[in-house]
Amino acid sequence: MARKITDKIVKTSPVPSLIWDEDVKGFGLKVYPAGSRSFILNYRRKSDGRERRWTIGSFPDWGTGAARDEAKRLKRLIDGGADPVGEQKTSRSAPTVDELCARFEAEYLPRKRPSTQRTYRNQIKSAIRPKLGKLKVASVTFSDIDALHRGLSETPYRANRVIALVSRIFAMAVRWEMRTDNPVRDIERNQEQRRRRYLSGDELPRLTVALAGHRDQQAANIIRLLLLTGARRGETLTARWADFDLIAGIWTKPGATTKQKTDHIVPLSAPVRQLLADLRKEFDEGADYLFPGRLGGCRRDIKDAWAAICKSAGIDGLRVHDLRHSYASSLAGAGYGLHVIGALRGHTQPSTIHRYAHLLDDPLRAATERAGAILSGQPSADIVPLKGSST
Repeated sequence: MARKITDKIVKTSPVPSLIWDEDVKGFGLKVYPAGSRSFILNYRRKSDGRERRWTIGSFPDWGTGAARDEAKRLKRLIDGGADPVGEQKTSRSAPTVDELCARFEAEYLPRKRPSTQRTYRNQIKSAIRPKLGKLKVASVTFSDIDALHRGLSETPYRANRVIALVSRIFAMAVRWEMRTDNPVRDIERNQEQRRRRYLSGDELPRLTVALAGHRDQQAANIIRLLLLTGARRGETLTARWADFDLIAGIWTKPGATTKQKTDHIVPLSAPVRQLLADLRKEFDEGADYLFPGRLGGCRRDIKDAWAAICKSAGIDGLRVHDLRHSYASSLAGAGYGLHVIGALRGHTQPSTIHRYAHLLDDPLRAATERAGAILSGQPSADIVPLKGSST
């Protein structure tokens, strides 16, 4: 028999019991065997008439009056076609960012180069999952992404790279119909200072001596090849003997290993050809990679060796990638234009090539001094090379 539920009835109802309210149809009190008491609402789903039960909340967290008002509010929504129980089940089964990341790693990452896969997996594990992993994909907001970005911004470059990856992940979420928009849109990236670090004139001899004396000569040869070719680390570590024509003096970098994803053919200087010829004398006839790893395949990194070599040479703040910049510096200092520098280094975007425009200052100044001397009949000023300076 229905009766109006009051606080007194809630407190004194026997265990267990189910009591229905006489004022609001479907509103009731359920007393469980352990003695806990909850307010409930029974309703029929408008779409098919199926009966559902929604738990409003427990007593005393919910007072009787507040629970009755909530039941009335829900009934109005249900009359309009809402289904609180169904919506809750849908929400619970909705994919989380952890699940989105797992799918991204399984379906998207295999298309990328191994080095890119490793970088993305590390960023997902260390930065994205800890902050966003438990959130539902559909519920992630601009504020969530902004908080992630600000939390990483002590290292601006890394923060920007992580957010770029998050944007790519949510772009795939839109494609996979997990949500309709990308919450990364309009996130303002950090300002980044472009590095202009090159081997200085006195650092190069010290590096040469340190390379000669280092116990890991495979790592030393990798560094020599990086310095002499301006190649990327990944291209060098994965280089195969089949990619080189020592007679013609050509290195054909497969598109699978290059950043621009196209084959890149570059000529090899005499020192590089000599280095490769010396390596060839030592390698096993069946070897595939120039620099094989201990457990098969190619060598993965030279991080520890690079740190030891720089310490031995007394060089601070120089990254392996700065050898590539040093190569560009030597070309610019010799008077070669940006198109030559870009072609040798494998650049295809003008904006990337023009990052090195400042390296042409010395040859351009020398040229204008020479032209002035010719045209004026006066001797040209001495030019002090700036090539190789670090800023």
